[in-house]
Amino acid sequence: MSDELNPAVPDEATEAEEPIKQRKNGLYPGVSDELAENMRSGWADTELRDLAPIPQAADTARRRAALSARFPGERLVIPAGNLKTRSNDTEYAFRAATEYAYLTGNQTEDGVLVLEPTAGGHRATIYLLPRSDRENGEFWLSGQGELWVGRRHSLTESEALYGIPAADVRELPEALREATGPVRVVRGHDAAIEAALTDKVTAERDEELRVFLSEARLVKDEFEIGELQKAVDSTVRGFEDVVKVLDKAEATSERYIEGTFFLRARVEGNDIGYGSICASGAHACTLHWVRNDGPVRSGDLLLLDAGVETHTLYTADVTRTLPVDGTYTDLQRKIYDAVYEAQEAGIAAVKPGAKFRDFHDASQRVLTEKLVEWGLVEGPVERVLELGLQRRWTLHGTGHMLGMDVHDCAVARTEAYVDGTLEPGMVLTVEPGLYFQADDLTVPEEYRGIGVRIEDDILVTAEGNRNLSAGLPRRSDEVEAWMASLKG
Repeated sequence: MSDELNPAVPDEATEAEEPIKQRKNGLYPGVSDELAENMRSGWADTELRDLAPIPQAADTARRRAALSARFPGERLVIPAGNLKTRSNDTEYAFRAATEYAYLTGNQTEDGVLVLEPTAGGHRATIYLLPRSDRENGEFWLSGQGELWVGRRHSLTESEALYGIPAADVRELPEALREATGPVRVVRGHDAAIEAALTDKVTAERDEELRVFLSEARLVKDEFEIGELQKAVDSTVRGFEDVVKVLDKAEATSERYIEGTFFLRARVEGNDIGYGSICASGAHACTLHWVRNDGPVRSGDLLLLDAGVETHTLYTADVTRTLPVDGTYTDLQRKIYDAVYEAQEAGIAAVKPGAKFRDFHDASQRVLTEKLVEWGLVEGPVERVLELGLQRRWTLHGTGHMLGMDVHDCAVARTEAYVDGTLEPGMVLTVEPGLYFQADDLTVPEEYRGIGVRIEDDILVTAEGNRNLSAGLPRRSDEVEAWMASLKG
């Protein structure tokens, strides 16, 4: 990674007067007037013309219209967020705030969508950083300049792509400070924007905006469903990749599985949608095992919970629990088949008009019946369910909404989400599991260290449901046959 120059971007208030600062320990002491003049000229016109709108432009316009109708007469501010420092002068890869990307389709850092109230609704403006400045040298001297991190779209190009008038975001904080009238902002993404609005907003009103945007995503449109299917299809291929290299994972660690799946995510999508859980052996009993530094051993189970995120930021969320050597032991199969039966009951309960909780209740009942049958907890089943005693081994809820966030719509009102009713277009996971911790003395020794979860992404349809991840086998015998075919 080159380190010759990485000067800070100057403050917008003094940008015209102050030179761009040099790295403290950079090898060049400064920029001569002659070099500065040389770098200002001799560059071709690279403006992109005749750009087509992004595929979801009509959808994002409709979403903004719904937002406008909900908050008439109020200024609405939705930031994308800023780069976050990883260490010293390196940053994490940027991922735009979900609310901003949902309403614009844009994914660049520092962007802000502003809906200004008008007599007939709102006027939308997308505030962005323009092309890096060639006159003041920003394009080659700034650490975020074009020659360092790549070309940004011009404001004119952005207008064509997103169908929204574009303006320079560096002018926005001052404009917001001078703004009058009611304002709401999505908090937690852009400190400078929030500071400019500090005396104009309230936490309660801002939370109402965030809740509305969360609930707006409960029912997916056709574009979103298509993107989720793309994410799932890539995820299926990622699982196939992993099965093909299990011998290499045995020779190394869970990291080989993580890296293998990540390659598929980066080649076919934007990234992974969340930290991949590559949990072999007893690690499968840790629900969010993302250290992925343990051994992979023949005879153990591998719980792989992973999802590809598409270029439009929709993520899959799929789990399979696989025998590392390709064949379940009798006890592993018994536990796996119980989880499969519970998942089948849960998926059958997903249909329009059903309560969101129904699939969870159906799955939990099956798992509880198995735990009582195996003598691990004293029945009757109704008593166990009433007291929640099965949770020692089932631990988590049986699913959640899925979309641009892996746990999508997370701040929706309870009455609209977990106490709500399923509708066509909703997409959710069904993911029961059984986990027998390695140190659990209440179960026979042979159970200890076995964890099983099966998770699929389910679309609610007018007729019932569709399993978007049906391309991955679920039944134990089908899993074994699938693994054998991939290993050749």
